[in-house]
Amino acid sequence: MSARMTGTGAVAGTGAVVGTGVVAVKGAVAGAGAVAGAGPMTGTGAVVGTGSTTGTGTGPVTGTGPMTDTGPVSETGTVEGQWTAFHQWGPYGLLAVGTVVAAAASDLIGTTADQWYLAGALIVAAVGLQLLWSRAARTRPGPTPTSVCLYFARCAIAFVLAWLNPLFGFYAYSGYFGVDRLLPPRLLKPGLFLTAVTIAGSQSGGMPPGDAAGWVLFGAILAVNVVLLVVFARLAETEAARGRARVETIAELERTNTALQQALDENAALHTQLLVQAREAGVADERRRLAAEIHDTLAQGLTGIIAQLQVVAATEDADLGRDHLDRALALARHSLGEARRSVHNLAPAALAEDGLPDALKKTVTEWGERTGVETGFTVTGTAEHLHDEVAATLLRIAQEALSNTARHAAAGRAGVTLSYMGDEVTLDIRDDGRGFDPPAARKRTGTGGFGLDGMRARAERIAGSLTVEAEPGHGTAVSARVPLVRHDR
Repeated sequence: MSARMTGTGAVAGTGAVVGTGVVAVKGAVAGAGAVAGAGPMTGTGAVVGTGSTTGTGTGPVTGTGPMTDTGPVSETGTVEGQWTAFHQWGPYGLLAVGTVVAAAASDLIGTTADQWYLAGALIVAAVGLQLLWSRAARTRPGPTPTSVCLYFARCAIAFVLAWLNPLFGFYAYSGYFGVDRLLPPRLLKPGLFLTAVTIAGSQSGGMPPGDAAGWVLFGAILAVNVVLLVVFARLAETEAARGRARVETIAELERTNTALQQALDENAALHTQLLVQAREAGVADERRRLAAEIHDTLAQGLTGIIAQLQVVAATEDADLGRDHLDRALALARHSLGEARRSVHNLAPAALAEDGLPDALKKTVTEWGERTGVETGFTVTGTAEHLHDEVAATLLRIAQEALSNTARHAAAGRAGVTLSYMGDEVTLDIRDDGRGFDPPAARKRTGTGGFGLDGMRARAERIAGSLTVEAEPGHGTAVSARVPLVRHDR
C-alpha cells in the first residue's frame, strides 16, 4: 500500500509533467509528427519546441522550432537540417532526462535493484536501436520495414521502462518524434495510440493501476491524450492543406508574374515598333500634305503664269500685254505666299480674312477672268462658319477642279455650287468641256499631277467623299461631300 502511495507520490511528480504531455501531444499531432514539450525539463535543452516539419510534405506546424544547447537554427544552415538533428538526438535527450529523474526519485517510487538492472539493459537497447536507425536513415530516410521495427521496439522499451518507473515516461515522448518518417500512413494511428497509452500510464502514477480509481484515472488521462491527438491532427491537416494551397498560390503567382513579364516585354517591343511606324506614318503624311499643297499652289500658280506669259508673247497689243504681265506678277506673288503658308501648314490666304463662301466666290471670279471661261458661283442653304480644316479642304478641291478644267476641258462655261445641308456640306464643280471616261482616266505618274486622286484623298482625310460624273463630249461634274463641322472658337 505504501508502495502504491509512493507511486501516487510519483504522480505528483509527473503531474508537473502533465502540461508537458499536452504540449507533446500537440507536437505529435501537429506534424503528424513529432514534437515533445519542454515543461520542467531543464538543463538538457534537448526537447524544446512546438512545431515540426514532416518528411512527407504535410507542412510545418506553427511554432518556435527547436532550441538546443547547440545554438540557434542558423548554425545548422536550414530549419530542415535543424529538425533532422532534433529527430536524431531528441530521443537520447529524453532517455537521459527520464533516467536522471527516475534515478532521483527511485527511493520515493520504490524501484528495486533488479528493476534497475532490467532498466539498464533496456536503456542500452534503446541507445543501440537509436544508433542503428541513425545509420539506416542516412540512406533510407522514409518509412521502411526497419523504421517500423525501430518505432515499435522503442514503444515497447518505453512501455516497460514506464512500468518499472513512471518517470521513465519522459522517454515515451520520443514516440511523437518524426512518426511520419518512421511509420507508413496505415500505422500512424496505432503507433500514436500506443505512445499515448504509455504516457497516460506514466501520468496516472505507473502501470498497472492498483485499484478501480487508478484505472478510472488512467482511462481519463488516456482519453484526454487521444482527444488531443484527434483535435490537433485535424488542425494539422487543415494547416497542411493551407500550406499546400499557399504553395500552389505562390507557384501560380510565379507563373502569372512570368507571363506578365513576358507580356510587358512584348508590349515594350510593340510600343517601340508602333513609335517607329507612327513616326514613319507622320513623315509620309507630311510628305503627302506638302506634295498636295505644292501642287495646289506652286503648280497651279506656275500654270497660270505660263498661260499669261503665252498671251503676252502672242499679242502685239502693248496695253493687253501689260495687263497680262500684271496678272502674271500678281499670280506669282499669290503663289509665293500660298507656298509659304503651305510650308507652315496655315490656312489658305483666301480664308485668312473671308469665310468659305466669299473665298470661293473670289477664287471662281479670278479664275474666270484669268482663263476667259464664263463662270458662276451659287450658295444654297444657311451658311455656317466651318472649321478651318473643312473650309481649307473644300477650297483646295475647288481650286484643283478648276485647274483641271482649265488644262483639260476646253470648257466655255463652269459653275460652282456650295450647299449647306443639315449636318454636311456639298461642293459641286461643273463644266461643259470635252469630258472624259472616268474608268480610263490617266493615273498619277511621277511627272503628272495629283488630279482626282488628290481631291479624293483630301475629302477622305476629313471623313468625306468625292464623286466624279463625266462623259466624253458632255462635260464633267465633280462633287465633294464632307461633314459640317463648325468652327471651334
